[in-house]
Amino acid sequence: MNKILSVIAFLGAITIVLGAFGAHSLEKILSETALKSFETAVRYQMYHVLMLLVVNSLAIVSNKSKKIISTIILFGIACFSGSIYAIAFGVEAKQIWFITPFGGLLLIVGWIVLGISCLKGVKMN
Repeated sequence: MNKILSVIAFLGAITIVLGAFGAHSLEKILSETALKSFETAVRYQMYHVLMLLVVNSLAIVSNKSKKIISTIILFGIACFSGSIYAIAFGVEAKQIWFITPFGGLLLIVGWIVLGISCLKGVKMN
């Protein structure tokens, strides 16, 4: 459990660094559209870092489910936010167009797996 929490903590720190970099350094380099996309990637990355912290702190979700959810969300962040970062820095969108929606799909699946896991973990009296 400590390993995943460490990964999440470092990912949170990286997210803050990326956000600060975007806010203070990229406005001179990127177009307004690219900067907005970059900010979207940072925002979604942080949402999901926070989600991972909560998921890995829930007693109601089994450790197996935590690992599955964390893996799905981490890959989702890498694909969704990572592809947006790449596009913002000049990678042709048509070369990697499929990665962003795939990452978004992984994020959605992670939330669904979390919901199902929470339902399974609810103890009915």
